[in-house]
Amino acid sequence: MLVFVLVAAGCGKKEENGAGGASPSDSASPSESASSSASASPSASEESNIVYKVATDASYAPMESMDKDKIVGFDVDFLDAVMKEAGLKYELVNTGWDPMFADLDKGDKSAYYAGISAVSITDERKQSYEFSIPYFESKNMILVKEGSPVQNALDLKGKKVAVQGATTAEDLMKGIMGDSNANLKRFDSNTLALLELENNGVDAVVADFAVVQAYVEKNPNKKFKTIADKENFTPEYYGIIFPKGKSDLKAKLDPAIEKVRASDEYKEIYKKWIGVEPDTTDLVNTK
Repeated sequence: MLVFVLVAAGCGKKEENGAGGASPSDSASPSESASSSASASPSASEESNIVYKVATDASYAPMESMDKDKIVGFDVDFLDAVMKEAGLKYELVNTGWDPMFADLDKGDKSAYYAGISAVSITDERKQSYEFSIPYFESKNMILVKEGSPVQNALDLKGKKVAVQGATTAEDLMKGIMGDSNANLKRFDSNTLALLELENNGVDAVVADFAVVQAYVEKNPNKKFKTIADKENFTPEYYGIIFPKGKSDLKAKLDPAIEKVRASDEYKEIYKKWIGVEPDTTDLVNTK
């Protein structure tokens, strides 16, 4: 049974610990975890009574992950701030990565109005989905064990490399190693890819920098080395993803995203989950 709580909140900023806003709620199982938020503005239109179901894959710390029976992470806090700014109610559901896309592929028949799960905006994905304006600037990063001779992405040719399947990391490494290269190992999640490196099953992992940095910070005694390759890994942007034919929510969220990503609250959320101060110079000017 799916359980969620609607919490009265204004459109102002919330505290970093979530005071005054909704936090992920209890649920019967991790696969059905949800969070929701509502605007209590007396001038809210009847449309604000809609509860917008949003899908995510809560296996991508620090962007979204499970903390017992709650979904937590950067995307969770960011979405909460955006929905408050827009004055909308929502329900965040942990569907998993592939099921999220599979359902959004249904267009106006999708059970979800949107998805948020560190989804990179790409030209290929734009053919199948609508995207919000960007809300996060990211880049892929290489993780190896100390003592590895790898210095950049090109050094990974001939090495065993783990990636999460259906991600831009996979696309990048297919371009470098070849699509049919048996040394390119695809996993269902970055967690499994990182575990493979830890168990010496591969020589390197390629994943979003936020994922790699969070993993290294949580495992300081495991002697990993991170490699940022600006020449071969260009910056990319995350956006909220919408099914084709059911994207009326985009028009409501884009103005809210534009305001939140330029706010001090955004910097607080970023610092809380990513661990450093963000440079949003390019982000706030990207449409």
